[in-house]
Amino acid sequence: MMETNILSNGKSNDLGRDTGIPMKTMLDDDQFDDPDGGMECEEFLPSEDGKKPTRFTDFEGKTSFGMSVFNLGNAIMGSGILGLAYAMANTGILLFLFLLSTVAALSCYSIHMLLKCSGIVGIRAYEQLGYRAFGTPGKMAAGMAITLQNIGAMSSYLYIVKSELPLVIQTFLKTEANPDLWYLNGNYLVIMVSGGIILPLALMKQLGYLGYSSGFSLSCMVFFLISVSFKKFQIPCPFEEYSANHTATLLSLNASNHIHEYSNGVALESDDSHCIPRMFTMNTQTAYTIPILAFAFVCHPEVLPIYTELRNPTQEKMQKVSNLSILIMYTMYFLAALFGYLTFYDKVEPELLHTYNRIDPDDTLILCVRVAVLTAVTLTVPIVLFPVRRAIQHMLFPNKSFNWLRHIGIALTLLIMINLMVIFAPNILDIFGVIGATSAPCLIFIFPASFYIRIVSREDEPMTSFHKIMAVIFIAMGVSFMVMSLSFIIMDWTTGTNRVAGGH
Repeated sequence: MMETNILSNGKSNDLGRDTGIPMKTMLDDDQFDDPDGGMECEEFLPSEDGKKPTRFTDFEGKTSFGMSVFNLGNAIMGSGILGLAYAMANTGILLFLFLLSTVAALSCYSIHMLLKCSGIVGIRAYEQLGYRAFGTPGKMAAGMAITLQNIGAMSSYLYIVKSELPLVIQTFLKTEANPDLWYLNGNYLVIMVSGGIILPLALMKQLGYLGYSSGFSLSCMVFFLISVSFKKFQIPCPFEEYSANHTATLLSLNASNHIHEYSNGVALESDDSHCIPRMFTMNTQTAYTIPILAFAFVCHPEVLPIYTELRNPTQEKMQKVSNLSILIMYTMYFLAALFGYLTFYDKVEPELLHTYNRIDPDDTLILCVRVAVLTAVTLTVPIVLFPVRRAIQHMLFPNKSFNWLRHIGIALTLLIMINLMVIFAPNILDIFGVIGATSAPCLIFIFPASFYIRIVSREDEPMTSFHKIMAVIFIAMGVSFMVMSLSFIIMDWTTGTNRVAGGH
């Protein structure tokens, strides 16, 4: 068998090229016909004049280890953190911790499978791994899953901008809510943020350039975590609802049937039974928990692009980047969910910041938190947009070199489509649930495991080996996860039980 030397930059040098030894790949009998004349193989080999043609995936790795951790951490972190307290309220602390730990561990292992497949074939593009494993259907399926997942992620991030930015401006201006004013209308504001901030960042040629903005974005989320922890010790339970007309009379909770007592004109909840933390909880909304957690840990489309731009890249180094990023996000996720839940218990809303607004919309600290979260999710959108654009180029223009017009056109088209989704989306919970239940299990479980089984040869690892058995288990878990989650969500939609009102 021909020996292939995988270079540090991910390209392969055919040592048998001048010896007349015919090329034989790791797939042997499972090879698919390449309609592009061996494009996948030749992309990593020099041309006749000794120069390899430049493609849109070819970037010299210059991103440091720390910047790579920032970029991958920022790809993981996003609006999902705002829904985790709600998820804990519907599972209980211990069940949530178990599910969070399981999803984080499985994400690390699936990244390991992706990196091993990438090292074997010398490819650092998710869609190309799909092509190498299953031909054109595999490439199209991977590309579509990445597109759906990341469009859903970007939509959820911009939904936060749509719902939170008007509240921030309203608080700064000390005015009442008035959607007729353009600067208090979330639909107009999300379009302005997309065009003025996100689009310029999304036009960067390389993902590594966004390392500094990713670091700043993560620091904003650390501030969010510190503030949520601090407010837990400031807000009593049961909390007092802020009146709509700013008078001294405080209203009872609209969603509560508790009996209230009055003292000095202030309405107080007499029933504080809900202020007891629960370790295990099961209800109709529990079905959303696993999709929310899966949604919160999906970073797999960004792993290979970040790997490509990593300075002095090796599989072990990129695995350390992934493990460290997931560990940091795991810690922040659990703490944010825990303190958010222990502040509001079963009164917490799917979007955590809206619950604080029910207590005091003029709270200075929460106002700063809103600005920090808005900054973080806004700076995350360009990171998530890169893999979508890459997937579209792999599906539609696989042999084309980098072109600025195409680069800009795809980004602009995506942002226009996402803005339309955000404007007409009824509820952020729907985005988390549907996307988390469909594309997320494909990208975390099904695709990496399937690629691993197909790409890693049976001579190296038979189907009875530990890693191949784990891959089969991953596929079964992903399919079961998708079917059960979608069944629960569809049943919840049909019955309307405990549905959360849209337009938070």
